Amino acid sequence: MSCHVLSLYYGFILSPHLPKSRLPAIKVKYLLLAWLGILIASWVLYMQYASYAELCRGHVCHMVICDHYRRGIISGSSCKALCDQRTLNLQRCMSTSSTHQVYSGLWKERPVVIKCGIEDPVKTDGAPDSVLRQEMTLFDKPTRGTSMDEFKEMLHGFLKANLGEQPSLNTLVDRVIALADVNQDGKVSLAEAKSIWALLQINEFLLMVALQEKEHTPKLLGFCGDLYVTERVGHSSLYRLEVPHYLQALVPETLSASLNHWLAPAWPRRARITIGLLEFVEEVFHGSYGSFLICDASPHHVGYNSKYDCKMANLRSVASEAVVRGFLRGRRCETNADCTYGRDCTATCDRLVKQCNTEVVQPNLAKVCVLLQDFLLFGAPSDLRGDLEKQLRTCVTLSGLASQMEVHHSLVLNNLKTLLWKKISNTQYS
Repeated sequence: MSCHVLSLYYGFILSPHLPKSRLPAIKVKYLLLAWLGILIASWVLYMQYASYAELCRGHVCHMVICDHYRRGIISGSSCKALCDQRTLNLQRCMSTSSTHQVYSGLWKERPVVIKCGIEDPVKTDGAPDSVLRQEMTLFDKPTRGTSMDEFKEMLHGFLKANLGEQPSLNTLVDRVIALADVNQDGKVSLAEAKSIWALLQINEFLLMVALQEKEHTPKLLGFCGDLYVTERVGHSSLYRLEVPHYLQALVPETLSASLNHWLAPAWPRRARITIGLLEFVEEVFHGSYGSFLICDASPHHVGYNSKYDCKMANLRSVASEAVVRGFLRGRRCETNADCTYGRDCTATCDRLVKQCNTEVVQPNLAKVCVLLQDFLLFGAPSDLRGDLEKQLRTCVTLSGLASQMEVHHSLVLNNLKTLLWKKISNTQYS
């Protein structure tokens, strides 16, 4: 008995020393994991900094615009606030391209978005004066001595080339002239004319002027030279989580999709956003100034405000049908891929004559319905899901051929809107 007790006693004393042989291995494992975590975090921070340094060049944009303004080359309703009073400030960088600067800011205590184009740094020697020299070519028209009638003719010819022959072009010319007349003296100075001409070369600005009375287009608030200020859209994407490009290889697509579904608004609110997006498709189809095509139907270009009203956060991918047809007409091709304007405005290639046809295959509504299959179906009410799936399947197969464009498209679009309105009408979400 005593021997058994002694053996237990010595076993108890010696047992604390037994795991010590395993402790170094455990410590090394956790140390390696800690170093790996530090290494990954450092790499992410470096990539974030490198991406910011490459994409965010707002200081260059500010310097160029204000230099031109002080020299009397350009004018605009935002120039004093930007360059003299400093009440319009570039705050958070939102740029996705080094040549198209996008910043959030505040102006008159109102949240705004400030956009400005600058020369690709690769094409310049990097010195500030070289950027200024490149920017000077933007403001070379109209030249000194151009009369008001001649300037109106310039505007009419430009708008006709970019929007097609429309009966209301003269109304749009008058709208542009009124916008250019910053001091509202009934005249357009050379600096005002140069500024508005440079702005019209920016596709998004031209569309904002043409669609300014439309509900789902962000409001234009001001400009200075080729910098322009718009209202800020509360949510600038359909989805809240956007994985940076340098992390996309590490983060599984299913994980990011699941997180976006979890973070998305409630289904009735998504239905309200969807109705607004469908209304935008209606607005740009056979509008006052022609038809417009969505050439990159990305969820990152569609936003919504705090009331869950759809607002197009980015119009750079929307092009007039006249411009797309002009690009495709007579274009040499081997495959359909050679007949693509933007990201996905694709026409067929006539392989006999090796030239592109001018009709885009997939219309706006079909592209939008591809987005909605992911955005709208998850979490949909069970009594609606079957009909919704059926409507969206019909929608994504729509063709861009002229024979289908009118009645069929309108029918599909109205059926979708009616289905959604019936579900959310007479509720707090309507």
